[in-house]
Amino acid sequence: MAIPIVLDTDIGLDVDDVWALAFLLKCPELDVKLILTNTGDTRYSACLVAKLLQIAGREDIAIGIGVPVDPNLPRTHAAWLGDYDINQYRGPVFEDGVGALIDVVKNSPDMVTIIEIGPTRNLAEAISRHPAIAQKARLIAMLGSLRKGYRGAGEPAREYNVFKDAKSCRIALEAPWDITLVPLDTCGTVSLRGERFDRLRACDDPLVRAVLENHFLWADAVRGWQPMKDFDANAGSSILYDTVPVYLAFTDRLLSMEDLRVRVTDDGWTKIDDAGAHMRCATGWADQDGFADFLVERLIAAPHGLAQRHASAAPLQQAKAQS
Repeated sequence: MAIPIVLDTDIGLDVDDVWALAFLLKCPELDVKLILTNTGDTRYSACLVAKLLQIAGREDIAIGIGVPVDPNLPRTHAAWLGDYDINQYRGPVFEDGVGALIDVVKNSPDMVTIIEIGPTRNLAEAISRHPAIAQKARLIAMLGSLRKGYRGAGEPAREYNVFKDAKSCRIALEAPWDITLVPLDTCGTVSLRGERFDRLRACDDPLVRAVLENHFLWADAVRGWQPMKDFDANAGSSILYDTVPVYLAFTDRLLSMEDLRVRVTDDGWTKIDDAGAHMRCATGWADQDGFADFLVERLIAAPHGLAQRHASAAPLQQAKAQS
């Protein structure tokens, strides 16, 4: 049986969330129940999710509009999104995305896996409203930096998803669910370049085409940012942090895992500390090249049977939840 999944994403700023969403949709091991948007303008982010799901033929998947944090963040995907409106999406759209998350977990007969690839305000709000969901869900979170920093730097760093809202991150990581942490130590060096990137550029799959359109338009939008001054969009992808927690939702075969106790400081550092919460941490790679090859193969593969059936199904009536 496929694993029930909720994706909580800050899609709309860094393009790695777009890659991660496409990867998620190409994994038959995973049954996506809800995609929840966090940080930035969460309605804009939901529009981006909706347009990608339409292209993938997956309007069966519910979208939840999450708690907006810093709604003035740059809209780096606006050129690709154009004038798309959330009302064009034929699947369920919930104004109270946190409530939708709680309902998915409460009503599922099976353990739900929450993949967190952004700051954790939605998770903190969900735990505050309904603490019992931590007993029926496991959390796989792209958060923090333990021994290595961005791009494999030898010292840990304050990682964005943590320091953007350290208080919420502490609440999320101290809740009693089964936690798998994906820090920069592993996900901070993942990119697709050379022959791997060429294979993607040659692929005519509509979802892959949409990912690459976002890649190039995003690169234009961030060209003036200091960290991107040497980035060549034609040479390969940016760092694809968020693809690693998607992979860990169904296997850890290519990673090295450690059981550690981790705490979050007030100023947004993640520390290995005996006083911290217990979690499994992806701290190293057993085969990073193997993961890159696997990622490409999944992205260029034809939609799996579940997606094909949904793509040919009659349009769903749009549902709006009360905020």
